[in-house]
Amino acid sequence: MTNELLNELTFFVLAIFVGFEVISKVPTILHTPLMSGTNAIHGIILVGAILIAAGADSPVTIILGLVAVTLATTNVVGGFVVTDRMLEMFKGRQPPKAPTPAEAKK
Repeated sequence: MTNELLNELTFFVLAIFVGFEVISKVPTILHTPLMSGTNAIHGIILVGAILIAAGADSPVTIILGLVAVTLATTNVVGGFVVTDRMLEMFKGRQPPKAPTPAEAKK
C-alpha cells in the first residue's frame, strides 16, 4: 500500500466519522433547510460526474461514469422529493371550499 493511498483512505475514514457526528446532531427543525443545501451540492456532483463520464475512453470508465451519473441523479431527485414532502407537512390545513352556486343546486 502506497503512502498516498494510505493518506486518502485516512481522509475517507475521518470524513465518515465527522459526517456521521455532524448529521446525527442536526435538530429536526433544521432538516429541511439542510436537505435543500445538500441537494445543491449534489447537483454540482452530478455535473462533475457527467464531465468525467464524457471523457471516458475505456469500457470500464464508461460503465463507472454511467453508474456515477445514475447514482448522482437518483440522489438529487430523491432529495428534492423528500424536501417537497417535508415542506407539505408544514402547510396548514386548508379550510373547506365553499360550494359554487352550480354545485349548491345539485
